[in-house]
Parts: sequence; C-alpha cells; structure tokens
Amino acid sequence: MDSVFIGVDVGTGSARAGVFDAGGNLLGTAKRPIRIWREDGSIVEQSSADIWAAIVASVREAMQLSGAEPRAVRGMGFDATCSLVVLDPQGRPLAVGPSEDAERDVVVWMDHRAIDQTRRINATGHPVLKYVGGAISPEMETPKLLWLKEHRPETFAAAGHFFDLADFLSWRATGSLQRSVCTVTCKWTYLAHEGRWDADYFRTIGLGELADEGFERIGTEIVDIATPLGQGLTQQAADELGLPPGVPVGASLIDAHSGGVGTLGASRPNGHAEDPSGELAMIMGTSSCAMALTRDAAFVDGVWGPYHGAMLPGYWLLEGGQSAYGAALDYVVAMHPAFPAARDAAAAEGASVLDFLERRAVALAGSVEEAARLAEGIQIVPEFLGNRAPEADPRATAVLAGLTLQTSTDSLVRLFVAALCGLCYGTRQILEATRAKGIAIDTVVVSGGAARSALLRRILADATGSKVALPVTPEPVLLGGAMLGAVAGGTYANLKEAAAAMCRIGEEIAPAAGAMADFHAKKFAAYEVLKRAEREVRLIMQDR
Repeated sequence: MDSVFIGVDVGTGSARAGVFDAGGNLLGTAKRPIRIWREDGSIVEQSSADIWAAIVASVREAMQLSGAEPRAVRGMGFDATCSLVVLDPQGRPLAVGPSEDAERDVVVWMDHRAIDQTRRINATGHPVLKYVGGAISPEMETPKLLWLKEHRPETFAAAGHFFDLADFLSWRATGSLQRSVCTVTCKWTYLAHEGRWDADYFRTIGLGELADEGFERIGTEIVDIATPLGQGLTQQAADELGLPPGVPVGASLIDAHSGGVGTLGASRPNGHAEDPSGELAMIMGTSSCAMALTRDAAFVDGVWGPYHGAMLPGYWLLEGGQSAYGAALDYVVAMHPAFPAARDAAAAEGASVLDFLERRAVALAGSVEEAARLAEGIQIVPEFLGNRAPEADPRATAVLAGLTLQTSTDSLVRLFVAALCGLCYGTRQILEATRAKGIAIDTVVVSGGAARSALLRRILADATGSKVALPVTPEPVLLGGAMLGAVAGGTYANLKEAAAAMCRIGEEIAPAAGAMADFHAKKFAAYEVLKRAEREVRLIMQDR
C-alpha cells in the first residue's frame, strides 16, 4: 500500500483508531477503553494522559492489523468529544474538581456542574448567543470556564492552556497551539464568520480576564479544518505512536462533526455525489448529534449555530441532537425485570442484548416494517440528560407511560421498540424545527453504532418522513478523521474532493406512507403530550 491515512476518534468511553486507504476502505481498526470518574454534583471527569495512552495503543494495533508499513502513512486526523482540558503553562495537568487529583484534568462534555453558570450566561441575552441557537448549553466551554473561575480559582489562575479535547490531541501530536475553527466556533463562541472572539461577551459573563489577555489561553490562531499543523508529528509523538516524525496532522474535529465529514456529500451507487445541504448527518453514540449544512446563515431556535465553516468550508452548520441516545436506550432496557435473562440469552448466542431484542422484535411483528407497532401501548420521552435541541432545556427529564407489571421477555421487547420510537420522535422534532425555517432536508445520513440497526433505520425513516441513508463504511467517524489527514497531506485538495473519493452510500430507504405514517403521527402526538406534561409537572413542583 502506497498511501494510508489514520483517523483517531475519542468518544466518551473509548479511544479508537482506523487505518484507511485513499478510496476510504477500512484496513484496520482498534480501540481501548478510557477511564471516567463520576461524582455528586453532576461531575464527570477524565484524564488527558489516560486518553493519550489509549490512543497510542489503538494506533499501534490498528496499524498492525492493517498490514500497512508506517512509512505509508500520509496523514492523520483527530476527533474527540467537546470536553475541556486544563493544563499549566508547561503543559502539565491541573485538577478540575474537588478530588484535587491533577491527573483528572478533563471536564467531560456531559458534566453538568455548570448549570447555574449556564443560566446566568443565558440571562444576559448577549448577541453572541444568537449563534448558539439562542441559548448556550452546559455542554459548552464558557459555562465550564466560569465554573472553574468561581469554584476552582487556583486552577483557573494557574492554567496556561484551556483546550477543547480535540485541539489538545493535535497539540499533543504536533506541539501546535493552533485551534480548529470547528471546536472554538461550535463550543467556545468564536465568531468564525467575523474571524474574532467577542471581548464584550467574555467581559459580560464574568470571564473578562480571558479578553484582557488577548485570548492567549483559549486560542489566538484559529485555522480551517484539515489545515496541516506545525511540522506534523513531533519526534516524541511519532516514537509513541510507532510512526515516522513529520506525518501531516490536520486541524481537528469534534467527534460528531467528524461523522458528518465522513458521511455528507458521499457518492451514491450511481457515482453521483449529493449536495450536502439537502442532507442531515445523524451521528448516534452515547448521545446523538444532528447536523445540517446551509449556504446562507439560518437561525433556528434551540438548534446550535449557525456556525460558519465549522464542518465543511463554505457552508454554515446547524447542530442539534439528543443528549442521551445510546445511553438512554441502554438505561431503559436495563430497567426491565426481564433484562438479566435477555442478557444471558444474548450472551449464549454470542450477540449483544440490543441485537437479541431486535431479532425478537422482528420475529414477533413478522417483519422489520411492522415492528414499530409492538410499541403501540408504551410511550417514552427518553430525555434522561435534558433536551439539547430544539428546546435547549438541560433540566428536561424522561417520561414513560403505559408500563404494567408484565415481566416477560416479550414485554421487554415492546419496551425496547418504544424506546427506539421515542428517540426517533426526538429527531423528528429537530427536523421539523429546521424545516420550519425553510431548510429543505429530505435525507438523514446515519452513522455510529446504532446506525447499523435495520430496525432503527426503518423506524427513523417512518417516524420522520425522511429517507434514511447508510454509508458503506462501518466507521464514518474514523473516516472523517482519516480525511483530515488526506487533505493535510495533500492527497486531496479539500474535504469536498476527499468526500467524493472516500465516502460512499450503500443503502437508502424511503419512509412508509399510509397506515404506518398514520401510526407514527399518533405516537408522535402522544410524545408531545408527555413532553408538555413533564414541563408542567416541573413548574408545579417549583412553585411549592
């Protein structure tokens, strides 16, 4: 193999590496778990050193499995969750929580300790908030920074670098302090369309020292996605990864955005590449991210953005999603009394419990097309971590209706299907909010682990009234990272050219009409009733 490219993805629970050829074919992949600490007060932390060690092991194994020689690597790229990494001026880790453990230097994206700071920032009504869907989220970085200043002032003062995790990884690999326009625009309030930080915003919310310093600790040089960083891999990073020094490294992506890069604008079986502005990239992991591209700035309440150039150059990005997706599905099925038996039965078959439940659902219903009807009597709003979009309500909670005392495996199957429906109705809400602003989206391009489920794809199409497309590659997020390397190394001139060569759509299904469309319309109406009830209950209890 003359040329291969490495994509590295850091999710919530693991670090993964994939090796691809110039045609986007996956040659080898490997992953390692990463440690996570949880404490009361919605604290969720990780270690940047632990994450880097997992990356090193994953890259080495993926390269070995690929059969490629290290000298064949022409580029690599990193993506990661939008977690906050805090280091001192020498690049040493700093404790970000009450543990006082300096190795725990990462505030994870899903950490909600900054709820109060988020509320106060949103109460300012600052014009910058217009570019995050009207309300900032506790998943973003400025609320986390404000929490650190107020609750960990020694750490805040001692910090020399505040990195988005993806930018930390590229810095660790190359030594470059350049930040990606993806990370700082989507999570830090950088105004990419104007090429600047808004100093007044930082002063208004209580982080004026960052503006007074000229934003040195959060990034003074912002570069386009896939821009080659520094001189490529440093000697130290190259030795650790088992690669030659100088391998080009492209400016990084947030993990979900890497999935978008690895799916939108893909070639269809007829060789035609679609205009990515007619597609929604749906990346399904622990959470989900739903991303749409527009030629002009579009403002959708509760949907993050618009962000200029934050996923593909020349386009504005709108970003929605669901804070709990795979995590919600796992939680719902584990609640049922039949779960241990189903887990054991799945293990005996060498399958995951979700795959086992899906096969049972299709068998009970007679076909994948009819399986959604199993959930007729159960309604679920699976917002266990709040509503990311389109309501931007981090205090929202889950609601289940229709539960009985049934304990059979078949009743677990019905609960499982109901959870799938609930997740798909959350996506439908995002699509409807987007379409209401005149943004024409007719295809959802899915990726992530849950996307391999034929049942989920079928329900998603029918529940949203959209075509659902599945990429050929089993690892679109890793492919997006490899594409960064392919552009940084000069194999392709830009990401659009890389997408036409490396991304391909395999299956595309159309939504059902008639009786099945009517069925989902009724369930969606019930879903909306439950959402309103949950909000009303919270208001009632707050008044007491």
